[in-house]
Order: sequence, then C-alpha cells, then structure tokens
Amino acid sequence: MGIVKSLVRYCTDPDYRFLFNIKRGLYANMPDEEYLKRRFHASRGYDMDFDNPQTFSEKLQWLKLHDHNPVYTTLVDKIEVKQYIKEAIGESYLIPTLGVWNSAEDIGFEKLPSQFVLKCTHDSGRVFICRDKATFNKEMAKDVLEKSLQHNFYWWTREWPYKAVKPRIIAEKLIYEKDRPSSDLVDYKFYCFNGIVEYCQVIKDRTTAETIDFFDRNWVHQDFCGLNPNACPSDKPISKPVCLEHMIEVAEKLSHNIPFVRIDLYEIDSCVKFGEITFYPMSGFGCFTPTEYDRILGDKIQLSAMND
Repeated sequence: MGIVKSLVRYCTDPDYRFLFNIKRGLYANMPDEEYLKRRFHASRGYDMDFDNPQTFSEKLQWLKLHDHNPVYTTLVDKIEVKQYIKEAIGESYLIPTLGVWNSAEDIGFEKLPSQFVLKCTHDSGRVFICRDKATFNKEMAKDVLEKSLQHNFYWWTREWPYKAVKPRIIAEKLIYEKDRPSSDLVDYKFYCFNGIVEYCQVIKDRTTAETIDFFDRNWVHQDFCGLNPNACPSDKPISKPVCLEHMIEVAEKLSHNIPFVRIDLYEIDSCVKFGEITFYPMSGFGCFTPTEYDRILGDKIQLSAMND
C-alpha cells in the first residue's frame, strides 16, 4: 500500500487507525475489555459480545478476561513449562535445553553445537533455526532477540498469562526426522476442549510453502482450514502419525480441566516430543474457512460452568 493510500485510510478508517496505533503503544493504559472490543472489531469486522459470546474467536477473548488460573503463566513460559512437563508426563518428552540467557549479548555461541534453535521465552514467534553455526547470522539473530526482550506480548494481545513471564532467551537442541534432516518438522497441534481432543491441526513446510489441515481424533480430514489466511490445505494426503493415540493421551492429560487449550507436539522417529502450550491461537483474531466453523468450534467451548 502506497504512502498516500495509507494516509487516506488512516484518516478515514478507524479500525485501520486503531491497529496502526497499537504498534506505537498508544493504548497501553486502555482497560483490557475495552481494548479487546476495539481490537476484535478491527480484526474481525464485527462487534465482540462479552455478555453472550458465541464464536471460537469471541470465547477466546472472554477467557482472556475471566479464566485466570495462575498456573497458565508457567505453562506459557518456554523455560518454566519444562519442569511442569517433567512432573506431569516425564522428562523424555522434552527437547533438551542448551542454554538460557537474560541478554542476547550473553549468548555463548562458542559453547553451542553446530545446530541449535534460539527463541525468546516470553512471546510467540521469532524462532531462529541454525543448521550450520559456521554460516549462521549471529548478529542478526542477536539484534532481533534483544529487541524482542524489550517487548511484553501481553500489551499487544492482552493474553494475560504472558504479562508476568520473565523475558529470557533459550537455546534448544535442533530435532529433526532422520529421513528429512533439512525439512521443517510437522507440527501436530491438538485442540482440546475441557480436556478432550476434538481436532488436530497439522502444519507442514512452515518456512517454505506452509499448508494447514485439520483432522478429527480418528484422523478423518475436516472440511475447514485456519487460522492463517495465507495457508491452504495440502494437496497431498497426510499420513496418520504412528503415535497418534499416544499424542492424544498426552494432550488430554495436559489439558485436563482447561476450557480450551492447544497442545503442540512433534513425532520424531516414533517418539513424542512436547512443543508448547497455547491458550489463544492467533490471539483469538484468526479466521476459519469456511467462516461458519468459527461458530462450530465456539460451541465446543463451554463457559456455563465458569459463569456459574
């Protein structure tokens, strides 16, 4: 979009103006409910109803305001969650940690192996995959990670569990499938409703030509896609993972008594590895295609018990 068109839209479109100004930190003092109402309308194009939420997107916003289990802060912290996982299901599910630092300047690259993964512990995204330390752009990674350390993910999305997470950098072992060492791992993201797996979102080729498919717990392909509007279902059949039943068991154990949560797992050479726990996929602002699945998945989140 050209500068002139952007300026015209900024002056005439309040939703565009709101989203633009978020990045400038102009709404830090706005109460969460008001902020979420405005952000929701700007992102989704219709009014958020906190009194009677119906869709998946609406209910995730409602949960941001009303489901404040303090353990959630531990579960979204990429370091602290590891102790939780160790105690809940066992250390064998964890990807080994290679180092933790409070500053990008402190990263001990000389002590890291030739391959590793770098990311911050307190936000979403900004993952650096190093497949060859000799050619890895260390300065660029340090610059991005250091800037990320200054950012509190909560103020952008009002996902309250992130508000108290200590910003740090973590290095982990690079894991991959033996027959696909240079390919992106297949992400298996289990959508759990009050401790029951309903769907598995499968994301493939994330850094090249991302595809997203949904399956039910019996590995029947579903007729909807989401939440990245730029990704389509794969045009090739996706094989049922060898460890599907085991992954469902793990996901349901980790999601017990939580109204909605997504449990991300990997299958590495017939072994299950833990990825992360996500309470608000796409912060509740993503879209399903066809759009009616926003309501269909929303119906599966039962808020009545919490209201009572």
